[in-house]
Amino acid sequence: MKKSLKLLLLAMMALALVFVAAACGNQGDQTETETGGEQPQEEQQEEGQEEAVAELEGEIVVYSNRNEKFVQPLLDKFAEETGLNVRPLHEADALQLREEAGNVQADIFISNDIGALEYLRMEELLTNFDGEGVETIDAQYRADDNSWIALSARARGFIYNKDMITEEEMPKTMEELMDDKFKGQFAITRGGNGGMIGNVSALRNEWGDEKTADWIAAIKENAAGIYNGHGDIRMAVGAGEHAFGLVNNYYYHQQLEEPTNNNVGFIYPDQGEGEMGVIANAAGVGLVKGAPNEANANAFIEWLLLPENQLAFVGESLEVPMNTDLEPPYEAAIKLSDLKVQKMPLKELGNYFEDTKDLIEQSGLDLELR
Repeated sequence: MKKSLKLLLLAMMALALVFVAAACGNQGDQTETETGGEQPQEEQQEEGQEEAVAELEGEIVVYSNRNEKFVQPLLDKFAEETGLNVRPLHEADALQLREEAGNVQADIFISNDIGALEYLRMEELLTNFDGEGVETIDAQYRADDNSWIALSARARGFIYNKDMITEEEMPKTMEELMDDKFKGQFAITRGGNGGMIGNVSALRNEWGDEKTADWIAAIKENAAGIYNGHGDIRMAVGAGEHAFGLVNNYYYHQQLEEPTNNNVGFIYPDQGEGEMGVIANAAGVGLVKGAPNEANANAFIEWLLLPENQLAFVGESLEVPMNTDLEPPYEAAIKLSDLKVQKMPLKELGNYFEDTKDLIEQSGLDLELR
């Protein structure tokens, strides 16, 4: 009797173990079924980045020379999602980082000009970034050490008022702005504007300094108006104050969205055979060397490289995301891949950045409005 009872107990214990094992297996099967199998690597990466951001504390200081209305919503989003205190300095100049090298104040530098970012890297004022998400941007659009990363692209060209000038009458190359027949018809920005600096740097690469200096002097002489920024130019052209203006292409798309004064067109210059192609540039972010809040700065860039935040960086600017896997958050402007683009790598702009400002001044175009 005792032997039978013992055997029965052993059998019951074995059966219980079978049920436990089966239950565990079913639970695992249920989890896998509910998640649709193994979690994709991209989702795991995004979750890892989001978890790292959730653990942040303290503050982050962001210097930016990109238009405040495009940057501040992005910074507000970061502050809301992380709880960090974000302290921005808008209208910052890249050279300010050099002046503060002995007493670093900024953690992040957001620039509207890749030349400025590459210049800062060459001056050893930026440091390498090795966080997650950087592979979403093609290597040609980031520094060799990933200390800066380009996030949105644009091209230079001519916005024109269709009531004042026809497409056929418009200049088709940058060089034509030197022609006296266009004197008094167009507007440009001051020499220190980031877009103008990048434009002149690209021409130096293409033409050399002597011809570029002649071009600067000529456009100053021929321009009917010199403005602080491109937004002022596109509104003035739309209102009929000038026949056309030299701007980045997204300002044309911005003017098209205006309820009035939107009868405008756009010329992408130098598209013909044997011509240099359109001048391109990009906006991006750099990691400041010696950043007081280094961990937060690294986390900011990881957060920024999440797809939804790359699109938030583009925001309402109507630029094109540098990440070709992302569709613009608006009716897409023309992509650089659809244009003949100047062959100079964007990184080369850094070799010209500081000297370009000197050349602009020497050629007679003031860096600031006076």
